[in-house]
Amino acid sequence: MTEETLLKLSIAATLLVAALGIVMGLWTGSRAIVFDGAFSLVDAAMSAVSLLVLGLMKSYALSTARGQKLEARFNFGFWHLEPMVLALNGILLMAVAAYGLINAVESLLAGGRLLDFDLALYYAGAATVICFVMAALGYRANRRLRSGFVKLDAQGWLSAGALSAALVLAFGLAALVADTRLAPALPYIDPAILGLICLVLIPVPAAITRKAIAEMMLVTPTDLRARVNAVARQITQKYGFLAAYSYVARVGRAEQIEMYFVAPADMPARPLSDWDRLRDEVGDALGNAGPDRWLSVTFTADPKWSA
Repeated sequence: MTEETLLKLSIAATLLVAALGIVMGLWTGSRAIVFDGAFSLVDAAMSAVSLLVLGLMKSYALSTARGQKLEARFNFGFWHLEPMVLALNGILLMAVAAYGLINAVESLLAGGRLLDFDLALYYAGAATVICFVMAALGYRANRRLRSGFVKLDAQGWLSAGALSAALVLAFGLAALVADTRLAPALPYIDPAILGLICLVLIPVPAAITRKAIAEMMLVTPTDLRARVNAVARQITQKYGFLAAYSYVARVGRAEQIEMYFVAPADMPARPLSDWDRLRDEVGDALGNAGPDRWLSVTFTADPKWSA
């Protein structure tokens, strides 16, 4: 299953869950279910944006008329959009969860609200099954795809599934205590479970959001820097260069690498084809060749060109 197919399936399933959640939440009077639907709606919107960005990146990489037109207008491609979308997605999901928490506290302070727990239980059960099935599909497919979009989408489904499962537990317990001495607590169950769920959901997108912001800020990734420096030292020692300098960044799925080798001023002249073969050797040593690697290798006798 491709990224595009998985995201399209996810959008369709998310819209279904969102529509059911909002309708059932308003019908039963459950703010927790309305929040579940709203959370899914935001997730669907961001999945659609992710699909659009993914389509742009794939078109740019193809030798088609559209790809050539995009390349002429956007020389550096669309890699920068991936962390932007991931960061926006994570921030929006955390903001929705924070808003849900505020509503939960407000409802608790107002004395809670009674609702139809039987209907709510049916919805929560169906939503739990859909969410966990979609999360399992996403995580399984991403073992091969290794996509930030699919990973965040699968995390969203897992979070939504946990939310729905918590609703099943809460509404089930509420149905059991409806005719007992604990019945006065029933109005507080819905806002209490909403508040707990929001507290759990707020930090879930934090790791991906932090990573995406770091990529937007072009923070140097330590693993990529170490790999590039190791190759630079190897080539410097092998061919007698005076020094090597490297500048690296990871933006979404793209690796951007610039390497400068400083040669002795009296190094014998060599054909350009020799330098090209040396560039190929550097590229092979770095690995990860493909449309998502931006590699520039420069040889100079003047250190100022490496600064």
